[in-house]
Amino acid sequence: MTRTARRTRRTLQTAAAGAAALLALSACSSSDDSSSASDSPGTASPSDELSGTVTVFAAASLKESFTTLGKQFEKAHPGTKVTFSFGGSDSLAASITGGAPADVFASASPKTMKIVTDAGAATGTPATFVRNQLEIATLPGNPDKISSLKDLTDSGLKVVLCDKEVPCGAAAQKSLDAAGLKLTPVSYEQDVKSALTKVELKEADAAVVYKTDVHAAGGKVEGVDFPESADAINDYPIAQLKDTQNADAAKAFIALVQSSEGQKVLTGAGFLKP
Repeated sequence: MTRTARRTRRTLQTAAAGAAALLALSACSSSDDSSSASDSPGTASPSDELSGTVTVFAAASLKESFTTLGKQFEKAHPGTKVTFSFGGSDSLAASITGGAPADVFASASPKTMKIVTDAGAATGTPATFVRNQLEIATLPGNPDKISSLKDLTDSGLKVVLCDKEVPCGAAAQKSLDAAGLKLTPVSYEQDVKSALTKVELKEADAAVVYKTDVHAAGGKVEGVDFPESADAINDYPIAQLKDTQNADAAKAFIALVQSSEGQKVLTGAGFLKP
């Protein structure tokens, strides 16, 4: 082999080795980029994914809205399940302080939330997420021509109120006091849905409930506004509970309730913004 041929062969070998090295570097770089992309903030790792059950205790007036939000939450976080216990806020607060297992509490008044916080059963400071205003629910078509709170004092009318310990009952009493009126109902109900049902079943002529409940009932009842309701608007606070078994999911559900998406569902149901 001539000297020129040997020199040419060495040059080709060197070039081939260089190309192989470049390919190896390129492969490493590609691997590093892939790893970096998978670790980017926009990509959730399995450990960040929510799972398990979230148990929410919520005021009866939140039933329709929270049920919708619960379905949205489960869809956004496959592997989770939201279970609800709806009822009078005072009863729910008593259950929580009595040891009932729950992750989130959404109350219809700061007073009932205070029962839970005073017992040290909540984590952090409760946040007001919506407000609600009272309305008179009458039979469809308003056959008794009820147009004011004073009309409910007519002895010929069967009127239902929430129990005074329940937020809707306390608000109704506050409205009556503001108007200087006294009203003796045919019954006091343990939550707002029970009061509304009495009218829906025609067991009562009218009930003082929330606007959101009249909205949810559709054509089963008719709503009548009254000015004194402005003196008794209820703030609704929400809080994570101290003994939660699923803190991450509880925080995420509260975040959904407070988000623009959650607020859209709530205001669409007739709630007022906080």
